[in-house]
Amino acid sequence: MTDETKVQEAGPADKAKVTVAIVLVIAGIAGYYLLADKGPWLRWAPVVGGLVFGALVVAFSVYGTEFRRFVELSRGELRKIVWPTRDETLKTTGVVFLFVVVFGVFFWALDFVLAWATKYLTGQGGG
Repeated sequence: MTDETKVQEAGPADKAKVTVAIVLVIAGIAGYYLLADKGPWLRWAPVVGGLVFGALVVAFSVYGTEFRRFVELSRGELRKIVWPTRDETLKTTGVVFLFVVVFGVFFWALDFVLAWATKYLTGQGGG
């Protein structure tokens, strides 16, 4: 494993930050209900504020640091992807459609033959 994938341990301060963030979100939700007689924009303001401030608190904890590192590593991996060209995409799509048509006709014919065989052998059935 590389040093980039080493996970930091969360200490008591980080756990306290997460607790504070949860309290902020709950306070924002409580504010929504406490402002029931106000307009919708004023009611949603504490919810948005609680979410924003909660996210900021978590961002400065080890969890936020690990999340930022994850995003950076993911962006690096995304840069390594080789996307197909337009020509490759069109050819692959054509092959898929061709197989869908071929197998659709095959299963239709198989169903037709089995229905005929069932009617012939039992004297019952569709068709």
